Amino acid sequence: MHLRRLAVTDFRSWETADLELEPGVTVLVGPNGVGKTNLVEAVGYLATLGSHRVSSDAPLIRRGAERAVVRGTVVHHGRELQIELEITTGRANRARVNRAPVPRPRDVLGILRTVLFAPEDLALVRGDPGERRRFLDDLLVVRYPRYAAVRADYDRVLRQRSALLKTARNGRSDLSTLDVWDGHLARTGAALLAGRLDLVAGTAPYAVEAFAEIAPTSEEFGLSYRSTVPGALPPSPAELEPLLLDELARVRRQEVERGVCLVGPHRDDLDLLLGPGPAKGYASHGESWAMALALRLASYRLLCADDVEPVLILDDVFAELDARRRRALADVARRAEQVLVTAAVAEDVPEGLDGARLAVGGGRVTPAARTGSSGG
Repeated sequence: MHLRRLAVTDFRSWETADLELEPGVTVLVGPNGVGKTNLVEAVGYLATLGSHRVSSDAPLIRRGAERAVVRGTVVHHGRELQIELEITTGRANRARVNRAPVPRPRDVLGILRTVLFAPEDLALVRGDPGERRRFLDDLLVVRYPRYAAVRADYDRVLRQRSALLKTARNGRSDLSTLDVWDGHLARTGAALLAGRLDLVAGTAPYAVEAFAEIAPTSEEFGLSYRSTVPGALPPSPAELEPLLLDELARVRRQEVERGVCLVGPHRDDLDLLLGPGPAKGYASHGESWAMALALRLASYRLLCADDVEPVLILDDVFAELDARRRRALADVARRAEQVLVTAAVAEDVPEGLDGARLAVGGGRVTPAARTGSSGG
């Protein structure tokens, strides 16, 4: 799989940009602030309908514009598909595939797969649980697009049930409907939880292997899913649903008193382990970077194992890594079908990443000499 063309209109800082891309490595080089990351962010948006930098779509629209448009041509097994996404302030976004409208933007999910590694990924290790939940859910949707609907259904039920609990705390609502919402939350939550458990089981061996490669002197890395449902968890939604219902019943009084929903995937976490204990607070800065890198490399290897190799996006990360981690990441990049790299200077790109060079600056993207990099 590779992206043959990317075109944006009024996306972030770009009034317009149109890039012809090739398989292999493409490096976008330019000073900080010229829009390199905005371009790879647009690629990620085509694949996930979300940004790795912001949680809402509004900042993606260029200031003064009413809408942004992102277009991409994806080549997979010799077949081309064109995706177009229109992001509009205050209205539902729209999507087209091969110029034909589709009912929902999420219908484009799965056409393009990406794995993006960026400086923000350090938050996967040092940030709050929401960062790790988002990592799991984003990867789940990339791998199995049907989970976009599961995720949306769960979020909708959670909002409705949370609103009911808030009004109940203030004595302004009848709790007779709470049982109904408990059922909805348990059903949708069980589906999402089962997907996450399967994903962690599939990702963990790749993450342990990747961390051992890039941090061989550190203690062993591990992943463990921590749920609000206690005990060993079964793998199927049908078995998880009654467990969620039981736990909701157990904490009902606390939820009403506090006005918040205390049980469900929205309260879970992915525990990152270093040796026998938690990584957070104990891992060094270098080990934290290695863990973040291991999680992204594990995502890439998991998707490759599904026989659909994703586009690998490396957004200004080589400057953040030491020599060992740069080499490990470069080794993966050299073998990938398509890699998009951003760098402030060409010397930041490790030696051996041959490919196209695009100079970014002054609101333009122009070809540079195609050569091997000279950095170390």
